[in-house]
Amino acid sequence: MVAGFGGILVADSPGMDSAVKQGSKDSRERRGKRRRGESSPDDADHSSKTRIRIEAAIRRVPKGKVSTYGAVARAAGLPGAARQVAGVLRRGFGLPWQRVLGAGGEIKLRGDSAIEQRLRLEAEGVRFRGRRVDMRLCEFKFRRA
Repeated sequence: MVAGFGGILVADSPGMDSAVKQGSKDSRERRGKRRRGESSPDDADHSSKTRIRIEAAIRRVPKGKVSTYGAVARAAGLPGAARQVAGVLRRGFGLPWQRVLGAGGEIKLRGDSAIEQRLRLEAEGVRFRGRRVDMRLCEFKFRRA
């Protein structure tokens, strides 16, 4: 017998049933392992609290000032979480994303996004020294909690 699935023809053969059954068993085992490794509701609550803390730190950076991914992470109480700051900026809406830079004042974005970030910062009065922001003049220092 021949059956079609989405334009693909599959021929029925004696060994096919056992292969399909074996494949479905493997799938069930993988799904079970994934379930055991899934995050709990507490983890989701923790990640949303982390996101909120990072967003609050980003919003504290005033116009005309900039901060680094690492400094924002430290201000949010998450030292070493610079990549999480980048993730929040990537997914967030309404955040002053242009005010967060790489270490040393480097714009880490590429292409048109980098050009837009520089133009937005210049419009806010941020000074550049070559390709980098002049961090001595424009870096926002978070107050220690």
